[in-house]
Amino acid sequence: MFLLVLTYSKPLEEVEPFMTTHMAWVDAQYQNGTFVASGRRVPRTGGIILARATDRASLEAVAATDPFLEAGVAHYDLIEFTLSRTAPGFESLLS
Repeated sequence: MFLLVLTYSKPLEEVEPFMTTHMAWVDAQYQNGTFVASGRRVPRTGGIILARATDRASLEAVAATDPFLEAGVAHYDLIEFTLSRTAPGFESLLS
């Protein structure tokens, strides 16, 4: 399991023009089963994504295709962890 921490490297007004294509990219990652949960950071300095991947390199390759990264307006920090416990109702994340 991975936590992707997205941080804007440009002012929000430079990020906004890429939001529609970024969200289409996010939707595609949900459809293919890579992304599990996501949302905006508060304050709005980027986002957080919970993701599944077979290995770090494959997720790095996916992240590299984010329109935000391609436009140079954000970067990711990838944190790999072993999920060992969940709250009731989230047990499917363990598989």
